[in-house]
Amino acid sequence: MSRKILSRALNLSFVLLLAANAALAEETVTAELTTAPKVPAPIKRKAAARVVVNLEAKEYVGTLAEGVRYKFWSFNGTVPGPMIRVRVGDTVEIHLSNPQGNTLPHSIDLHAVNGPGGGSAASITVPGQESVFSFKTLSPGLFIYHCASPTPNIPAHIANGMYGLILVEPAGGLPKVDREFYVMRSEFYTKPAQESGVFELSMDKGLAEQPDYVVFNGRAGALTGEGALQARTGETVRIFFGNIGPNGIASFHIIGEIFDKVYAEGAIGGVINRNIQTTLVPSAGTTIVELKLDVPGSYLLVDHSIFRVAKGALGILNAAGPENPKIFQKIK
Repeated sequence: MSRKILSRALNLSFVLLLAANAALAEETVTAELTTAPKVPAPIKRKAAARVVVNLEAKEYVGTLAEGVRYKFWSFNGTVPGPMIRVRVGDTVEIHLSNPQGNTLPHSIDLHAVNGPGGGSAASITVPGQESVFSFKTLSPGLFIYHCASPTPNIPAHIANGMYGLILVEPAGGLPKVDREFYVMRSEFYTKPAQESGVFELSMDKGLAEQPDYVVFNGRAGALTGEGALQARTGETVRIFFGNIGPNGIASFHIIGEIFDKVYAEGAIGGVINRNIQTTLVPSAGTTIVELKLDVPGSYLLVDHSIFRVAKGALGILNAAGPENPKIFQKIK
């Protein structure tokens, strides 16, 4: 063997050894998954890791509105599914299980994926099985994920509740704020099921784009009463907002507040708009908004396509604290 060939072989072996050592050195962690409106804690790691995300498809009957029971399909038994938080450069390993008691195959398409189908083709999982695939997070931002199983059809899986958000933080993280919330808007198209008192998806209403309900976090009233968001005056609040549709564009607005920052279309490292009253969020799109609460009281979250409030698109953010007459006061 010539010296030149031997040198190349040694160099190649050295490169492979470095790659193997790097792979071994990569930390493996299990993702913290939170149910809306809770948000996973900010990433404190300084280096990328392999992040294991455990998801389970669950078909169940739950509450859509007062007195209305609906046949949901979900991730991990909640609508929306859990929020996932990782950082750019991570290798995310998705484990999707589909219990034997379910009736249909399910999958996951994450809009944070660079790869065919966003992972959906690699994750079609029949009842009683589990699928595993991984992807590298290349771009920071707030992204939608949803089921994309073709059986019976992709719109049905989305309309029945199989969606959520995945946040890919930049390497240095996001600026610190006092509180973070996870809010997702969605539409439901209903008809009576065979079971008494239970409703299911109406494909005819979906095709006509005529929803019976437009809601935040999976049901009418999810963000009211005991479910209202809680903060204090003087605090900066960040809301990770997603709109799955499946059809409509959202006009996200908080009555009595102005968004100090809006990360346009959920991009991190892109345009940050300031002093925004209402922001448009496309179907299968997101935004990140930040606001500082100056005056105590109850602030209404709405889809300002305002008739949708009557269909359930209403939430409350309560701000506790001392009065601030320099900013706002009733005079008479």
